[in-house]
Amino acid sequence: MKQLTVPFIPDLPPGSPLDLVGSKLDQLPAKRIDSAPWANGGTQPEVAFTLAHGADSLYLKYKVEEENVLARYRNTNDPVYKDSCVEFFISFGEEEAYYNLEVNCLGTCLLGYGPDRHNRKLLPATVISEIEHLAHLKVLNHGRTGKAWELTLRIPASVFTEHQLENFSGLQARGNFYKCGDDLPEPHFLAWHPIEAPEPDFHRPEYFGAISFA
Repeated sequence: MKQLTVPFIPDLPPGSPLDLVGSKLDQLPAKRIDSAPWANGGTQPEVAFTLAHGADSLYLKYKVEEENVLARYRNTNDPVYKDSCVEFFISFGEEEAYYNLEVNCLGTCLLGYGPDRHNRKLLPATVISEIEHLAHLKVLNHGRTGKAWELTLRIPASVFTEHQLENFSGLQARGNFYKCGDDLPEPHFLAWHPIEAPEPDFHRPEYFGAISFA
């Protein structure tokens, strides 16, 4: 099982601009999302993420390079997984139920909670609106094709409404990180922690990795 230790950023006060958050995350080692169990021979994106926590929030940054970028959905809890999308699933302790946070390259969020793919509830837009995002998109140059985009998120502890979290210090969790794009010209499904399933399915908590918060 893969393990991830999430560092604490002590000198990042609440309310810090997200560009400052992003620069702090850039100083930390990034983890690659490169397990492609359902690859069909097409070009796979280059994806990495960095996760840290502060006084009362998670800080998460994705860096993506891919041939095509799709960004259609703009309303909370839209099916953003059909766009160029990154995802973060997490369950706390040994609990069966988990949160699925899915965000397209515009920063549009879908957030649900439940024990499996079928028994889930979407969290209210008023809760999801507490998540802050900063997105950047650019065209690759120097002879390289495709596009690069970055997404920085501040996820307050209060967003995890099924738990009474004040901070993350010392918590043990399980989770996974993904990149997908169901409606792209070349659909792809990448995971941080490998999944063994006959067809694309991110809702497989039995394949979550271990997450420890420093």
